[in-house]
Amino acid sequence: MRNLPLRGFPVDSRMSEFWTNTKTSDSPGGPHTFSSHLRKMTLASKITISRILLIPVFILFASYYSRSIHDGQENPSFRYVALVVFAVASLSDALDGYIARRFNQSTPLGRALDPVADKLLLLSGIVTLSVTKWHVGFPIWFAVLVIARDVLIITGVLIIHFTVGKVRMGPLITSKICTFLQLSCVCWVLLDFWSIETRPLLLDILIYCAAALTVLSGYQYLSEGLRQMRESGHTSPDNKNAS
Repeated sequence: MRNLPLRGFPVDSRMSEFWTNTKTSDSPGGPHTFSSHLRKMTLASKITISRILLIPVFILFASYYSRSIHDGQENPSFRYVALVVFAVASLSDALDGYIARRFNQSTPLGRALDPVADKLLLLSGIVTLSVTKWHVGFPIWFAVLVIARDVLIITGVLIIHFTVGKVRMGPLITSKICTFLQLSCVCWVLLDFWSIETRPLLLDILIYCAAALTVLSGYQYLSEGLRQMRESGHTSPDNKNAS
């Protein structure tokens, strides 16, 4: 598989390297088993996997809180648990990165899973708080916009990979700001800053700013992808078929 130096997407040689290593072994015992990899897994990678495993826990308690509101018997304990779980999962991102750098525990598996875990956690927060009925939440169109942008980028990466052969693209400043704003929106709702009678004007502003940056960063990634396609000649007619 060709190298794709694009952090933030699972479509690259890091995952390929990991799965290749799981199938071969120089030891007399033959191929590695999953349990042997689990035992040899670094602490940083285990923390990253734990972050992924916390996602369904967050969704579960967020849904329980929504159901308690719907039933007219609001139980804030569910919201507190959902908030704590999301906070722990978010903070683990910094922790596994620090451990990987400090103790030289960077591995192909960890480098592949870390951006995937980050994206899944953020998407789970946005989608869950869009479809569940909290006192204050996100409009459905916001979740659809975020998902559409990510699908567009991943699709573009795959197209460039299979046509051009190499993706020369990295995180944009607009993309980083977009992620920060999206995360701020999720934290705002989880912290429940506004009562049911108060119009969440600042949250509305955050949502629209995040939406604008989502569109802008998506457009920039699309433009960069098209530029690489043009430079490689894949957007021009095939001269071999010309009469």
